[in-house]
Amino acid sequence: MKLETFFEKFELFADLPDAVVRMQELVLQLSASGRLITDGLERPVEEDMKLMGTIVELVMGQAPSGDQYNTDGRGTVFVKVGEFGPLYPRKQIWTTNPLKFAKTGDVLVCVVGATVGKLNLAIDCAIGRSIAAIRPSTALDTKFLYYSLIPYTLGLRLKSRGSAQGVIGKSELNAVSLWVPSLAIQKRIVAKVDELMALCDRLEAQQKEREQKKTALVRASLARFSEAPTPANLEFIFHNSYDISPADLRKTILTLAVKGKLVPQDPNDEPAKKTFPKLGVSAIETDENGLPSGWLLVPLGKLGESRGGGTPSKSRPDFWKGDLPWVSPKDMKVLHISDAQDHISEAAVKGSSVRLIPAGSILMVVRGMILARAFPVALTTREVTINQDMKALLPTESKTKEYLLVALCAFEPDVLTAVKHSSHGTCKLKTEFLQDFVIPIPPLAEQRRIVAKVDQLMTLVDALETQLAASRTTGQALLAALVAELTSAKETSATA
Repeated sequence: MKLETFFEKFELFADLPDAVVRMQELVLQLSASGRLITDGLERPVEEDMKLMGTIVELVMGQAPSGDQYNTDGRGTVFVKVGEFGPLYPRKQIWTTNPLKFAKTGDVLVCVVGATVGKLNLAIDCAIGRSIAAIRPSTALDTKFLYYSLIPYTLGLRLKSRGSAQGVIGKSELNAVSLWVPSLAIQKRIVAKVDELMALCDRLEAQQKEREQKKTALVRASLARFSEAPTPANLEFIFHNSYDISPADLRKTILTLAVKGKLVPQDPNDEPAKKTFPKLGVSAIETDENGLPSGWLLVPLGKLGESRGGGTPSKSRPDFWKGDLPWVSPKDMKVLHISDAQDHISEAAVKGSSVRLIPAGSILMVVRGMILARAFPVALTTREVTINQDMKALLPTESKTKEYLLVALCAFEPDVLTAVKHSSHGTCKLKTEFLQDFVIPIPPLAEQRRIVAKVDQLMTLVDALETQLAASRTTGQALLAALVAELTSAKETSATA
C-alpha cells in the first residue's frame, strides 16, 4: 500500500483523537529509517549509520549573569526553554554579553527540564543552559537532521538523568545513531516529508472544522431537547451524524429532571404538599423558584434523619468477622448498594460508634479525595453500616427515596462548588452546607414518572457509550492495521 493511499483512508479513522499525530509519527518514522521513498533507494546499511557525535558539533548553552540582560531591544536575542515555542523565539530577551551562540541552520534541543528532548530549528541567537545547539556538518541537511531526530525524542527523554527534572548530557546526544544517505537523497526525503506534513496540516484543519460543526450541532440539539424534551427532539439527541458526550447527555437529563422539564405535568396529580404534609411544613416559600405548580423546595436536612459513620477498632478481630456490609467511599461506584468490600459483626456495632443504616437510605461521601472531581451518592437496598467519611440520609418519606437519588446526582456540580480543600489536600463537605442544600420535590406521581424516564434515557446513554467505545476501538484497530500494512509493504519493497 502506498503512503498516499493511507492518507486517502483518513476519513475511516478521522474521529480518533490522535489520528493526525499518528500519521505524522508514521511519516517521520519512515523518513528516519529510509523507507519513505523507495525508487532507486537501497535500505540503509551499517556503513550509512553514523553516531551523531561524528557528524555534528554540539554547543551546550550557558546563561549570562543577571545584569547582562537587556529589556530595551539592544544586543543579541537570548533564548531560554520558556521561549522554546513553535514561532521561535516566542518572547524577545536580549543580552549584551552572550556566552553561547546558536546559528541559523542549527537544530536546538532542550536538555534540562520538563520539556527535555524537545526540538526546534534555530535562528541566530544566544542560548541558555537548558538548550543545546546541534550544528550539522556539510554532509547533513538541517531539515533532514531535524526530521531524523524527532523520532528519537522519546528515547532521549528515557535516557535523561535526574530525579527532580530531566537532563540529557553531551554523551547521550553524541551516542544517537542516525542514517546519513547522500545529500541528494536527504533533500528528496525532506521534500517528501514537507509535502506529507502539509497534507497532515490540511487534514488537521478539516478535522477541527468538522469538530466545530459537530459541537454546534450538539449544542443546538441539547438546547432543543432542554426546551422541549419530546420523543421527537430526543431523536436529535441520539442522532447518528454526530456524537454527544455521554457525560453531557447524563448531565442534561438530570438537570431537566429536577427542573420539571423532563416529563409533562398532570393537573390531576396530588400536590407534594398534600401528599407529604411533614415536608410541606419545612418547605421554603418563594414565588420565584421557577418550578411547576405543586412542587416543594425543602432543605436536605429536613428530608430525613442524618447519620454518620465510624470505624470499629482494628485491634478487635471479632469486629471484622461478620456479615454486615461496612460501606466506604471505595464501594460508592454504583447507584444501588447491596454489599461492600468489608464486613463487620453485630459486636462491632455494639462496641463502637458505628450505627446501622436501614435499607432505603441515601449514602453520600462527604470526605476524601474523590470529592475533587465527583460527589458519589447511592441508595441502600439492605441494612448496612458506613465509615466516618460518609453520611446517610434516612428519608422521612420513604416513597421519595428513588427520586432523591436522582436529585442528588443532578445537583453534583452545585455540591462540588462547596467542597473545602485543606492544606494537605483533603476534601470535605461541611455538614451545615448539606443540611441547608435545597432540593425540589415534585408530586409523588410525577416523581415516579421522572425516575422511570431517567432510567429509560440512561439506558439509552449507556448503549450509546458502549457504541462509541466500540467505534473508537474499531478505529484504533483499523489505524494500527493500516500502519502495519504500510510499514510491512515498505519493508518488502526495501529488501526486494
